[in-house]
Amino acid sequence: MLQITIPATELWNGITNEFVKTKEQVLQLEHSLVSLSKWESKWCKPFMSKTEKTSEETTDYIRCMTITQNVDFDAYNGITNEIVEQVSKYIEAPMTATTFSDDKKNVINKDIITAEIIYYWMVALNIPFECQKWHLNRLLTLINVCNIKNQPKKRTPKKEIYSRNTALNAARRQSLNSTG
Repeated sequence: MLQITIPATELWNGITNEFVKTKEQVLQLEHSLVSLSKWESKWCKPFMSKTEKTSEETTDYIRCMTITQNVDFDAYNGITNEIVEQVSKYIEAPMTATTFSDDKKNVINKDIITAEIIYYWMVALNIPFECQKWHLNRLLTLINVCNIKNQPKKRTPKKEIYSRNTALNAARRQSLNSTG
């Protein structure tokens, strides 16, 4: 969970032609499958794509991430570039100690990933829906771990087994000063 403070600001409202003052607002944010789903249902496009988000889309994602109750809608207009950077770092954080030895082999999927795809993975892997509130990167890591653990063990080729046994036997003969 990330806590941000949106400073008090005075903004011009072009509709009413008057200045609007907002109070300082402390928000609790969670980058989760729930927030991703809310954003995608509004914008009808995948959030986890390489296309750059507009400032309006970014602000709206912060709104979707907000778990604080009764937030003044105008408070989001006071989001600064520093707050956006802070939120971006939080979104990119792994939120887990799990690492993978070969990232190229363990990529979940190169297709377009949407909230529904992630929900499908959760159902297919029997991951409980309580995990939809986890940090999204942590959930994706769990999905990746489940995929790896559910794969059948790779059989070692006989040629590799024979060469390994030959090397072990040679090392044993040398350490015991034996010829056979």
